[in-house]
Amino acid sequence: MLGVGSLEPAGEVWTAERDRRVSVALARLHRLAPDDPARERARAAVIHAGMPLARRLARRFSFRGEDPDDLVQVALLGLIKSVDRYDSSHGVRFEHFAGPTMLGELRRHFRDRGWALRVHRRLQELHLEISRAVPQLSQTLQRTPDIRDLAAHLGRDEGDIRDGLECAHAYAIGSLNSVVRSGNGFAELGELLGEQDRRLESLPDRHAIGRAVAGLSPRDRHILALRFAADLTQAEIAQRLGLSQMHVSRLLTRCLQHLRQSLTAQGLS
Repeated sequence: MLGVGSLEPAGEVWTAERDRRVSVALARLHRLAPDDPARERARAAVIHAGMPLARRLARRFSFRGEDPDDLVQVALLGLIKSVDRYDSSHGVRFEHFAGPTMLGELRRHFRDRGWALRVHRRLQELHLEISRAVPQLSQTLQRTPDIRDLAAHLGRDEGDIRDGLECAHAYAIGSLNSVVRSGNGFAELGELLGEQDRRLESLPDRHAIGRAVAGLSPRDRHILALRFAADLTQAEIAQRLGLSQMHVSRLLTRCLQHLRQSLTAQGLS
């Protein structure tokens, strides 16, 4: 028995543990004889277990106006191919092999209607060849293939491979919705660009500090910059300015006291 009962899909969740169980089940599945009656049942169970991953990737293309169920069916075609081709002996996670395969099927689904710019059919076909070759080579090489790897695998010039990769920019997938690898999974490009600017929250405080510092003399501002921007010690500041360390200490104390008073007057503590 393959013990695939534990592979029942849990909603849309795809975890590393589920990936591990699917990989183990596939390794056992591929050891069964082709005419073993249990093989087809086990294969169907593994495909069923991979459906959350197919649904998740299909949703990435839902903005294209296609019926969601149709997109899931396209992704499932890639899932089935992945189940039949996956070789667990290479040590590659099933998601990392099946994900690109399913994405390739989804992109192929849109190839005749999804090019925003006029691209020669030869380049469209080459781009799809490359998309199919990437997951195969990733599993064989256990790394992302480069242009030289793809050229050797497809029997093409490296220049052709570059052209095939470049023409992807003409594909009518909104740039911020393009699906890319992210860590151990996949994400939309827009999810990876930019981040929350935490400095915005401190903007009022920084303005208040700026006003307080502006009230200091040029020498005091210089000493503060040496201490807190240049990160010099009091001894180093004293040596640079030709003062005693004690005098520098008193100046810093006076500056900080002025800043505290100024910030308190502005309603900050």
